[in-house]
Amino acid sequence: MTQQLKKMSLIGLILMIFTSVFGFANSPSAYLLMGYSATPFYIFSALFFFIPFALMMAEMGSAYRKEEGGIYSWMNNSVGPRYAFIGTFMWFSSYVIWMVSTAAKVWVPFSTFLFGMDRTQVWSFAGLSSTQVVGVLAILWMLVVTLVASKGINKIARVTAVGGISVMCLNLVLLLASIAILCLNGGHFAQDVNFVASPNPGYQSGLAMLSFVVFAIFAFGGIEAVGGLVDKTEKPEKNFARGIVFAAVVISIGYSLAIFLWGVSTNWQQVLSNSSTNLGNITYVLMKSLGATLGQAMHLSPESAIVMGTWFARITGLSMFLAYTGAFFTLIYSPLKAIIQGTPKALWPAPMTRLNQSGMPANAMWMQCALVCLFILLVSFGGDTASAFYNKLTLMANVSMTLPYLFLALAFPFFKARQGLDRPFVIFKSRISTLLATFIVVLIVAFANIFTVVQPVIEANDWSSALWMVGGPIFFSLLAMGIYENYRCKRVKQPA
Repeated sequence: MTQQLKKMSLIGLILMIFTSVFGFANSPSAYLLMGYSATPFYIFSALFFFIPFALMMAEMGSAYRKEEGGIYSWMNNSVGPRYAFIGTFMWFSSYVIWMVSTAAKVWVPFSTFLFGMDRTQVWSFAGLSSTQVVGVLAILWMLVVTLVASKGINKIARVTAVGGISVMCLNLVLLLASIAILCLNGGHFAQDVNFVASPNPGYQSGLAMLSFVVFAIFAFGGIEAVGGLVDKTEKPEKNFARGIVFAAVVISIGYSLAIFLWGVSTNWQQVLSNSSTNLGNITYVLMKSLGATLGQAMHLSPESAIVMGTWFARITGLSMFLAYTGAFFTLIYSPLKAIIQGTPKALWPAPMTRLNQSGMPANAMWMQCALVCLFILLVSFGGDTASAFYNKLTLMANVSMTLPYLFLALAFPFFKARQGLDRPFVIFKSRISTLLATFIVVLIVAFANIFTVVQPVIEANDWSSALWMVGGPIFFSLLAMGIYENYRCKRVKQPA
């Protein structure tokens, strides 16, 4: 049956990687925090984490192209089932928590598109507060996304293509509008070019710089999520590696170029030093500034320039909504596929592993949907106690989401040592290059995670947040070990 199902093209795969990894909001956030001086940090993160890690994923994915389980199958075949299950389960759990927050977050850009600003905080309906209205919308969102995604990978690919194209269009708007402003203003930048010092007074210390390194590293996360889609890709022995390498290069250049271009239209001190500008609205502030500056450069009246800026913000809201949608469709399926279809079927109740006529684990997808909706209900209608519970969950997921990068990187030398594998794509040809790439990626990801944990303690003596962040991976690991040991004991007791 699965052989007859339509598979993804190379372009579809690239667009899916783009929506999973490239967050358009990351470059505005970087410009707010560090100005032009964010660029070297992003180049460093791309060269020493993202590109080598992406090449590792490309090698493993092309070699294990017939496997259904994504990163679980890669780690299982390279190291062993217990190691693979703990890493994958931790990764899957953190994405469930990600879905809880993102199902609510998608309404912010949608509101910006409709009203020209974020009005989610004043929404009310039938006596419900704004938090409860957004919660209800988030549940409806989960139901619709699960329904459409369960219809097959081709439906997911279509949605992610729209998301990927919308992000590319936003970047194109930024590029073309910035070039037009430069030409009309005689090559003058709104912000003086300085790649060394940050204009943000809050980002002058060494500690702040280190925290930004972590921010830059995490901006490149998510490429492992497409690992579960190797077997759904046309000619995976060629296309999977090509897709990853192409997307990695474009994303690496794209981030650095975008940070540089924001300085064409926005002076940090004049526009961003306002206390109302924050990481939540920075993308819309910068795009509004881009539109208004373009209007001024075209010698429009001040009122017309402001209207142009507002429409730039609205279009950004729509594009960001579509980008969130594309990422959501990938991440509602790929982690679940890895944990359900990659692992031994005896680990789960039979209905969870059953595929529908579109080749999708529909029952498991609806169970996941029910779990996420339950969390959304708790957070939206449960008051302060529920909010505190959700904050703790988010802290637990912080490290759990990126720790699997360590599992994957550490599995890579074992993968390279395996004999008898058909390897259509090989970059690391010697043992030394393999170990060097592994060491660098492990070192950087370990530093990022350790610093994430200790930062609240250093900055605010907040031991509670640090302990919850450490507790997340421990809790998810123990839960995974419990599930796996239960399965192993059942197997041992079964008669031969």
